[in-house]
Amino acid sequence: MLVDLYNQKKKKAGTIEVSEKMFGAKWKPELVQQAVVTWLANHRQIVAHVKDRSEVRGGGKKPWRQKHTGRSRHGSSRSPLWAHGGVTFGPRNEKIFARKINKKMKQSALYSLLSKKLKDKEIYFADDLKIKEAKTKNIFSIIKNFLGKEKKSILFIVPSDNREFSLAGRNIADISISNSDNINIYDCISNKYIIMDKEAVMKM
Repeated sequence: MLVDLYNQKKKKAGTIEVSEKMFGAKWKPELVQQAVVTWLANHRQIVAHVKDRSEVRGGGKKPWRQKHTGRSRHGSSRSPLWAHGGVTFGPRNEKIFARKINKKMKQSALYSLLSKKLKDKEIYFADDLKIKEAKTKNIFSIIKNFLGKEKKSILFIVPSDNREFSLAGRNIADISISNSDNINIYDCISNKYIIMDKEAVMKM
């Protein structure tokens, strides 16, 4: 299928033929949702962790003898029943949240999302996204040409050797930069617009 190709000033620079399979796929919201949830689960950092009674310091000595004190029996002052004791049923860092999705489903979900964005006119194909210097003003200029004053999140997909572009855009808020080898469904769905370099599209 043929799509319009633009230069950095958003002037039409011809057309480019893209894959019908990749940009003309059927919209499958349930599959896209499954792929996004799987991506988030697999990238979840497990930080919350509490200590149980075996990990809390102290409590080695029996608080008092078993019988003839008039008090209830206790074997350790680090029991969950005691102050400063272990925690029962708290979050543990060994819990596994990872999910699985097969390769074809993952690919189909990405193609479905890209096709939906192209249909909604949220994808632009650029003839060349190379910049002379790794300065943020160069990227701001491209954004202004494509979107005007509209403040929306943008994903740029550039060739992996376009280092200047990656350096210039890494500190700009609401801007994500990826390449054709690392494109993933989360970056695509979490940004409103996608601007793709022609060379990156051909590699995809």
